[in-house]
Amino acid sequence: MILLECYAGGMNSRIRTLSIFTGLILLVVACADARVKTGLDILVEQKFAPLAGKRVGVITNHSALTYDRKHLIDLLLAAPNVKLTAIYVGEHGLSGALAAGAEIASEKHSSGVPIISLYRRGEGNRPTLDMFKDVDVLVYDMQDVGVRFYTYVTMMYYTMEIAAKAKIPYYVLDRPNPIGGTAEGPMIDAKNFSYVGYARVPTRPGMTVGELARMFNGENKTAADLHVIEMQGWKRSMYMDETGLEWVNPSPNIRRLTAAILYPGTCFVEGSQVSVGRGTDTPFEWFGAPWLNGYQVADHLNGLKIPGVRFVARRMKPAESAYKGQESDGVDVIVMDRDKLQTDLMGLEISAAIMKFHPGKFEPRIRLLGSDDASARLKRGETGSQIVQSYQADIKAFRQMREKYLLYK
Repeated sequence: MILLECYAGGMNSRIRTLSIFTGLILLVVACADARVKTGLDILVEQKFAPLAGKRVGVITNHSALTYDRKHLIDLLLAAPNVKLTAIYVGEHGLSGALAAGAEIASEKHSSGVPIISLYRRGEGNRPTLDMFKDVDVLVYDMQDVGVRFYTYVTMMYYTMEIAAKAKIPYYVLDRPNPIGGTAEGPMIDAKNFSYVGYARVPTRPGMTVGELARMFNGENKTAADLHVIEMQGWKRSMYMDETGLEWVNPSPNIRRLTAAILYPGTCFVEGSQVSVGRGTDTPFEWFGAPWLNGYQVADHLNGLKIPGVRFVARRMKPAESAYKGQESDGVDVIVMDRDKLQTDLMGLEISAAIMKFHPGKFEPRIRLLGSDDASARLKRGETGSQIVQSYQADIKAFRQMREKYLLYK
């Protein structure tokens, strides 16, 4: 007799097999992985009921897809009970394919609905009230990467503020944090707020966009009429490849999950002084410069035995951004165990190593690091490990504060 017992456990679902025979027969059968339902999937199941009879403006891009690849814009255009009147786009445009920092122009969608740019470098990126005169409700749906300086979240904060002033209800269709729920990294100082960091959070807050919206609304007293359409089946421990959802590049240089995992650490050295691989096959998985000694830096970093990661010297020629077209010595960053990797420690040790072996060649960008204290410690020659220890009280306080805004276990 063979007894098969299947029990639910999200992505860890499996079949436990008991066998009673004269011998031992073990049968292992895997249950189908449960797929996470995004906020958009749930809204579709609700037949867009929360938006019924409303003129809808969407803040979105190419990533606003259902599990079966239907886009939010197309679904709203086809829905009989809503009217799509405006599409708002940020960095990288509606297609998500435009380069970082590229000017985004306002235009018309093929349906005739206006596409309004919220990323206008010459004019600033804050929306104005007149941009929302033709909408009764705003809907935000964009795939985040779980890192403070990713600009999609700042656009959400800015539009929440304007929605509060205009008294327009604001809906966030929640999506997975692709790198999970861990909170780590230096906290950004309020004086350093900008479009690459507009809330008092660490580099990696470990929250979904819906949770971040709740926190921003509560801690900043924004007073937006906020509604979060929650996911079903997502857990804080999940990476994107454990959700059952298809990977869609959220922006041109976040091309796979590994890049997203490393991004909150390697981006500490991004800027005009050091390339992080934009214009190569492995952006954010490599860093380098024409003047950098890749062997020396890689050997030093490997000697530190940073958990979950290894470093290998490699020469590259970036096709864009810093050192475009220049042969550059650098270092591949190889994830060995993502569950052990502490990205803030890694990023700070990379920064410290570059400053140690190449004095005067690199200075941390405060807009990305966020913390004046962490920057000053790097300049004084402290190690990444020492700097990480210096802000652990802040991280503990942040984790306690965020508890009241979390939606998922």
